[in-house]
Amino acid sequence: MGSPSPPGAPSRRLPAEPRSVTTARRFVRSALNGVAPDLVDTAELLTSELVTNAVVHARTEVEVRVWSHEGRVHLRVSDGRPDRGVVPRERRSYASTGRGLGLVEELASSHGAHVGEGRKTVWFELWPDLPAPPTSAWEPVPPCSRTSTVTLTDVPYVVFRAAQQHGDAVLRELLLAASATEDRTGAHRTDVDRTGVPMRDLLVAHDVAHVISACLTAAVEEAAPGSATLTLAVAFPADAAPAVDTLRRVLEQGDRAARLGLLLTLPTPPHIRAFHHWVLDQLVTQLSGGAPTAWTLLPGMPASTSIELTPWDAGDVEASSVPTVAADDGGRIIAANAAVAELLGWQIGELIGRPLTVLIPEHLRERHVAGFTSLLLTGRSRIMGRAIPLPALHHDGRLVPVRLHVQAQEAVDGRTVRVAQFAPRATAPDEGRPAARPEPGPPLDVPAGVRTAQRPAGEETARTLERLSLLADTASTLTSTLDLHEALRRVCQVLTRRLADWCVVDLLGDQGDVERVCVVHRDPGALREGVDLGRLPPVSETARGPLARVLHGAGPLLITDVPPPDQAESALDARQLELFARLGAGSAIMAPLRAHREVLGALIVVRTGDERPFTEEDVLLVADLVRGIALGVDNARLHEHTRTTAEHLQRSLLPRLPHVESLQMAARYAPSSTTTQVGGDWYDAFVLPSGDTALVIGDVSGHDLSAAVAMSQLRNMLRGIAVDCREPPAEVLRRLDTASITLTPQATATCVYALIRGPREGSRDGSWELHHSSAGHLPMLLTTPDGDTRYLDSAPGLLIGVDAALPRSTACDRISPGATLLMFTDGLIERRGESLGDAMARLRRHTAALARAPLDVFCDELILGLGAGSTDDIALLALRPFPAPAQTAGTPR
Repeated sequence: MGSPSPPGAPSRRLPAEPRSVTTARRFVRSALNGVAPDLVDTAELLTSELVTNAVVHARTEVEVRVWSHEGRVHLRVSDGRPDRGVVPRERRSYASTGRGLGLVEELASSHGAHVGEGRKTVWFELWPDLPAPPTSAWEPVPPCSRTSTVTLTDVPYVVFRAAQQHGDAVLRELLLAASATEDRTGAHRTDVDRTGVPMRDLLVAHDVAHVISACLTAAVEEAAPGSATLTLAVAFPADAAPAVDTLRRVLEQGDRAARLGLLLTLPTPPHIRAFHHWVLDQLVTQLSGGAPTAWTLLPGMPASTSIELTPWDAGDVEASSVPTVAADDGGRIIAANAAVAELLGWQIGELIGRPLTVLIPEHLRERHVAGFTSLLLTGRSRIMGRAIPLPALHHDGRLVPVRLHVQAQEAVDGRTVRVAQFAPRATAPDEGRPAARPEPGPPLDVPAGVRTAQRPAGEETARTLERLSLLADTASTLTSTLDLHEALRRVCQVLTRRLADWCVVDLLGDQGDVERVCVVHRDPGALREGVDLGRLPPVSETARGPLARVLHGAGPLLITDVPPPDQAESALDARQLELFARLGAGSAIMAPLRAHREVLGALIVVRTGDERPFTEEDVLLVADLVRGIALGVDNARLHEHTRTTAEHLQRSLLPRLPHVESLQMAARYAPSSTTTQVGGDWYDAFVLPSGDTALVIGDVSGHDLSAAVAMSQLRNMLRGIAVDCREPPAEVLRRLDTASITLTPQATATCVYALIRGPREGSRDGSWELHHSSAGHLPMLLTTPDGDTRYLDSAPGLLIGVDAALPRSTACDRISPGATLLMFTDGLIERRGESLGDAMARLRRHTAALARAPLDVFCDELILGLGAGSTDDIALLALRPFPAPAQTAGTPR
């Protein structure tokens, strides 16, 4: 343990109290009188870190021994807990705990830990000059009690690190809060402090958390690298289950205290809370003799929705063809790609380091800040993981309609990164209006914090070239055909020539079904009898086989001991094990095809003989291969299900709103976030020869190209009838119904047709007249400037395309200046499992709250507040008259 301590070396014994840290610093500075000042400063800093660790974790008397020899500083910190070994942490710039040992590693010339004679000693030395000291490392401390092996399956590495960091921070803050309750004699109170955590429970929680961290850290160091998930065999004290339950309780109480603002740490995010519960449940369950449950098979496992299992990588953002930025917890942009720069008029370098608000319109910034703050404080968000139609701010001040999708990912340094995609969407022609442009702030230097793969060198050059050649051949093969299944078959042919004896690709469908799309063998004769392709048994939440785990996101998994088919635990496992038995399998690697935020399927490569089994090095290669293959699958699916054609068609059918004196109009169209098909929703507004303004909102049944064609025909017929006949709205709808039944007999649609004209001469209140009739459509909603709301439902009628002989009626309502009339389709309000009455009441509350908002803000907030995650298209048309001279009101301009 470094140089031996000379007789008479200065030492000081200190009680296990926070003030002992200050005393130790002063003692070290006094004992090193005459030593170089920079060494004294460093020794004082490292002493404070080690004494703090001893006070917090050992809680026994601490002895500090220090001396200098030939200008070198030697220091020892001892405590009475030999069973409490040091737990080094990875150096993470965003971590709020675990820095002490990292400082020792960074600043000390040599360091180490030693256990013996009922004590543990942590030491370091500071050498001012060469020669360099020998290399040093922390000595592991073996468990002192009987242990049991606990298996943690599919541990997501980045979530594990983030959970470890956050748990440490909560326990540290609880300890500091408890320390603040000491009385004047320095004795700790034994009752509950303001955080609600009894001191005895807090001490037990600290002890067992330290043990868990030590055991997990040791297990992670022995696990295979290169995978997003790890399976850990953890040697854990067999009698620790009661202490683990106490830790769970303390963490929950600490989280409640953080939510109340009693601790200087953020509340626990949902995925971290779920991970804490899972780990602690697994410890208690398995120590009691229960069976393990994989994280990827946990019901409602957050990693599949709100956060990815794979660590965040800036390279994924830069390589994406979708406009994308990534922001840190401070709301600063830390990565952006060329697509978003082109879409919003920036240079990539200009965006890095700027606040995310430079891309957000001014009228939505307050809402963004409130939502982002709520996300940090509660870990919950209404928009996380959902597609939200709203405008983004262009560099020149224009508003660019996009569909925003935000995803959270953990970086390898422990921080959480928010990745936002700005997908362009079809819009009303007037929606991309100018907006106030903010003053951009100065760019900031942002630490990368991105894990990069280490490349082999020297004698491994040939192997590296072969690896790169295989990656390149796989990528080029994927692009050799537009047929996805054929492209995957060709990729498997490449892999069977150069890596495996046979290869399988399974893909997940939109409904979670599994399809086996190809099986390729190096020896074509092996498949002479054929193999079963097509639909596989579904992936159940309880399935524990390797294929089910991979399809849930685990892996790549190395399988060196293939079980027989009769050991299958599910129908899916049985199909896979039967194929192993039929074609032969000495070893295999199963890897998920994961692109962006979802698992698309699985790649299985197999070697049949035992003379050349797959190794961990092959696992790393397959991990690189599946990344490229998954991106190819994702791009092919985007090609097959592209939204571009649908949105161009929808855009061409949306009108440009007329400009009418004293009448403000705004419209929005947001296509469905869950389908690429063309919809039948439409709105229209045009000025008639009489000077009245015609208003239309409608929805053709269906959600395909036929519905879009029918919508286009109905829209054009209605325009022609309205301009020609100059009749009340009921008569116009009757004629439209007749024409529709005659020309498009298979189509049905809902529609509201209305005429609005300006105030009559001499009108005292300046109110406008609205004549309207409905064909089975949701009623228009009128909102006064004071927030009073009512639906205009006095002229209902049957759908278009059912029976043109039934009578229709026209109603007349007055609209006062400043009131807002809203016409909308059902996608704005209807939700699965909710009654129509409740949905319409919710809309009334929203419009009442926005009664005095500018009309564009009114529309944007409705789309943002009600349309997020809608499974249907949304069309809305809003208008608001305002006071003007009677002789000009209602006149087109």
